[in-house]
Amino acid sequence: MDIPITIHPLAQLPPEATATPQNLPFSSQGAEVILGNIIEAQQLVMPVAPSPTTMFGPRGACLLLNEVLWVSDTGHHRLLGWQNLPTKDSQPADWVIGQPDFYHEGQNAKGTTGRSTLNVPTGICSCGEGLAVADAWNHRILIWKNLPQDSNVPADSVLGQINFSDNEPNRGTQQASANTMHWPYGVFYHQGWLFVADTGNRRVLIWHQLPTENGQPADLVLGQPDMISRNENGGGSPTAASMRWCHDITFWGENLVVSDAGNNRVMIWQGIPTENNTPCAIVLGQKSFDCVEMNQGIYYPSASSLSMPYGVGVAGEWLLIADTANSRLLGWRKSESVFSLQGATADGISGQINFQSKGENRDFGLAKRDSFNWCYGIKICGKTAVIADSGNNRILLWQFDNS
Repeated sequence: MDIPITIHPLAQLPPEATATPQNLPFSSQGAEVILGNIIEAQQLVMPVAPSPTTMFGPRGACLLLNEVLWVSDTGHHRLLGWQNLPTKDSQPADWVIGQPDFYHEGQNAKGTTGRSTLNVPTGICSCGEGLAVADAWNHRILIWKNLPQDSNVPADSVLGQINFSDNEPNRGTQQASANTMHWPYGVFYHQGWLFVADTGNRRVLIWHQLPTENGQPADLVLGQPDMISRNENGGGSPTAASMRWCHDITFWGENLVVSDAGNNRVMIWQGIPTENNTPCAIVLGQKSFDCVEMNQGIYYPSASSLSMPYGVGVAGEWLLIADTANSRLLGWRKSESVFSLQGATADGISGQINFQSKGENRDFGLAKRDSFNWCYGIKICGKTAVIADSGNNRILLWQFDNS
C-alpha cells in the first residue's frame, strides 16, 4: 500500500520546522556495517539480482540477543539469516528461507504456497524461543517455535489461514473475522502477547498468549468496532481509535505504540488495551486525533510532523520513528509522563541536516553511511540499531548510545 499522495506547499512553515536539530545518539561514523550491495560512484544502478549479498527493498529485520540476525528481503520473497552479527560490509548471509537457494526469487518460489514459502515478507520478530514473520501477500503470519538456524526450515504454525496451502485475503470472503487477515504487515511479541498489524483490514489483532493452533482467532481488535469490520478509519472520520494503514508495533515502557502510516501519525496507548476499539491516549505527528494530513498539510516536514511513518522502535527512553516518506528517523525521549507529549516536537533526528529537509539520501545523491532512502523499519537490540533502508536496498547496522 505504498501509494503516493500529492501535497501542495503552503505559504508558511510552522516555527518548529526550522528549529536547530539535535542529532540522535548514533555513532558519528555512520553505520558500522551495511548489508546489501553497496553502489559505487561509477555505477548507474544498484544490482538487485538475488545472491547471498544482495537485497531488494528489505522491509524488516530482527536481531536477537544471541546475535543471530534475520532479514525480510521483501522484493526477493525470502528471509536471509546470519549466524552471527555481521562485522563487514556486504557480508553474505548464511541461510535463506523461501527460495531453493540464494540465486532464485519469485512469489512462493514460483510454486505453491507452503510451510517455507513467502510472498512479500515484511515484519519480523522474535517470539519466545522462536520467530514470527508477516507473510503479507499470503495474508498470514508464519511462526517457528524455535529460532531457525538453517535454510528453509518449515514453519510450525500459521495465523490468518487454516493451513499452509491457502493464501486468499480474509480466506476469500468480503468481511474480516477474528481468524482472517488481509495484507498483514507487522508482527510483535511482548510479554507473552502477540500483536499483528493487519494492514489491509485497518486494524491491530491481539492474542493474549502465543497461538499454538493454525488459524487461531485473535482475542482483541484495535482500530475497528468489531472483528468483521474493515473500513478505513472505521468507516468515518479519523478518531483516537481508528486506523488507516497500521504497519508496525512496539512498546515504549509499558505503553503500546502503533505506526498508522495512512494517517501520518503514531498512536500511543496507556498500557495494553483490554477492550476492543480502545482509543489511544496520544498521537505523534499530528496536532489532534482528527488531523491526518501528510506533514500536517505543509509540503516541508517539521520537528512535529510525519509523512507515512512505517517503523517504530525503542531504545531505553527513546522512541524512534522511521518517518519513511521524509527519509529520516525522528526520536522522542520519554518524559515523566509520556501522555504530555501530544503533538510534541522530536528531540532528535538522523538522516537529514534539519527538520525541514526530506530528500532521499539528503541531496538525492548516492547513499551514504548515514543517509536514508525511504527507511521502512527500525529495531534496536542492545546498542545495535537495525535499520531497513528499503529504497537503498540495504540494512544498516549502526551503534546507538541510549545511555
